[in-house]
Amino acid sequence: MHVVHLETGRHLYGGARQVLYLLEGLSREHLQSTLICPSDSAISVAAADLGIEVVSLPMSGDLDFRFSARVSAYLRRARPDLVHVHSRRGADVWGGIGALRARVPAVLTRRVDNPDIAWIGTLKYRLYRRVIAISGEIRQQLILQGLPAKKLALVHSAVEMLDGEPRLSKWQFRELFQISDQAPIIAVVGQLIPRKGQAFVLAAWPEVLASYHDARLILFGDGADEGRLRRQAARAGIEDSVMFAGFRMDLHDYLEHVDILVHPATCEGLGLGLLEAQAAGVPVVASQAGGIPEAVEDNVTGILVRPRDPAAIAGAVIELLAHPDQRARMGEAGRRHVAQYFSVDAMLSGNLSVYNSILQALTDDQQ
Repeated sequence: MHVVHLETGRHLYGGARQVLYLLEGLSREHLQSTLICPSDSAISVAAADLGIEVVSLPMSGDLDFRFSARVSAYLRRARPDLVHVHSRRGADVWGGIGALRARVPAVLTRRVDNPDIAWIGTLKYRLYRRVIAISGEIRQQLILQGLPAKKLALVHSAVEMLDGEPRLSKWQFRELFQISDQAPIIAVVGQLIPRKGQAFVLAAWPEVLASYHDARLILFGDGADEGRLRRQAARAGIEDSVMFAGFRMDLHDYLEHVDILVHPATCEGLGLGLLEAQAAGVPVVASQAGGIPEAVEDNVTGILVRPRDPAAIAGAVIELLAHPDQRARMGEAGRRHVAQYFSVDAMLSGNLSVYNSILQALTDDQQ
């Protein structure tokens, strides 16, 4: 089986990292994979390092309709068995059209829970034999948009359960961020964009500081919202306790040393940062939004709060800081939860099942 994957994100954020996990897993299964991606993307280098064949195609943005012709031309030459389009930056439209023009069956992974523009969604999903949702919330949303259930598959995102010690010791981590030995550390992981909700954590932070004056908040991620968030922290007078750490590929080296991860997103397909934190044994405070309740067991691996509610965020953080035994129990439960439901092997198996069902249906149609 030869599967061509299309991922057009420039950075190794959550979706692109899932593609890498999948490519690596398919390679272990001795299946042929090819990655189509923009030439200036981080995933092109990462995939090549894994020994994956990479085809770099120019793409000038979401509205680059010529991209479909470039994809189609490659597919006509390569004649793969299947195209797997990973929803990002226009790939879901132009990649689907390119596959249709080349007469190669295609599958789409849907990672976001914000609704499509009605007519675009109706046309787009007709391009695909199957649509994979990474959470039950996304699957249900697609059904409400009119997709038949038989066209949908549910395959959760995955994280690696890392063995061994992190690269940084606890002392090195605190030295790096200049945090005292006993100060509580709260982390937020995600792009600095409005829907990730960092503004609500900053609004909650003064209340946390009132109870834990030496607490420190680390925001991992970058994005267009950074300037606004920095100004919000300055206006609230909390900038000395808030750190903007930027995007970190080696996030697992840091997460094991934080006390709580907060994920305040207002919409979220599933929440990869939540899974990574739980895999590291870190309890979480997260919004009841999108697919997040599938990633977090409320009052077992973390605490779920109302979206856009700084007071609820502050209350949950203060509660967990006040009860270290509760944090420890939730951390261990989180490790078990992720290992059971969000393993790379389970994600690989789910995708392979979709591929095989599509190819089997095509074979049956030809008989």
